[in-house]
Amino acid sequence: MDFKKHIIRAWEATLQHIVSLVLMTLVMASVGALTLGILAPVMMAGYMQSILQMIRQGREPRIQDLFSEMRLFLPLLGFGVVVFLAAMIGFKLLVVPGFLVILAVSFCCLYMLPLMTDKGLGLVDAIKQSYVMAVRDNVAEHVVVAILFLAISGIGGSFLIGFLFTQPLATTFLMSVYDEKTVGPFPVSP
Repeated sequence: MDFKKHIIRAWEATLQHIVSLVLMTLVMASVGALTLGILAPVMMAGYMQSILQMIRQGREPRIQDLFSEMRLFLPLLGFGVVVFLAAMIGFKLLVVPGFLVILAVSFCCLYMLPLMTDKGLGLVDAIKQSYVMAVRDNVAEHVVVAILFLAISGIGGSFLIGFLFTQPLATTFLMSVYDEKTVGPFPVSP
């Protein structure tokens, strides 16, 4: 996998649609905060689907796209509660198991939301397929993708204004990798 091409592709697509992506990110963060995180997973699903369409079709992302995957509310809410409880139990035990739960979920479920929105898979099937995509070819490549996605998101998450710019870049990078894994390598521009 050519990480440089994915980063360049993500950078160019993000710059091309920067205004709509920043507005979408702001609305997603605001709604997530106002609902105490309850709507955050379903909003992120709509966000990822919108960015995937931007990558595949060059379609301008819209704020309405954030609300396009509300059918996934209950499965994602249940998944979030289970992960939260597992992580809290891990943190109560010795702290390290809590971090291991978070790392395992981050590693295994990185492609879960796009699989649910793009392929229409159910929660359990999306988790299984995401895990298969993670370990199928080269686990080291997947680890690098996860680290890059989490690092770009984390760096921007340190500052509110930074989050508005780095979250679209990180998500566009992840959707570019997802697109290659599901559809195939993107064509080389002349």
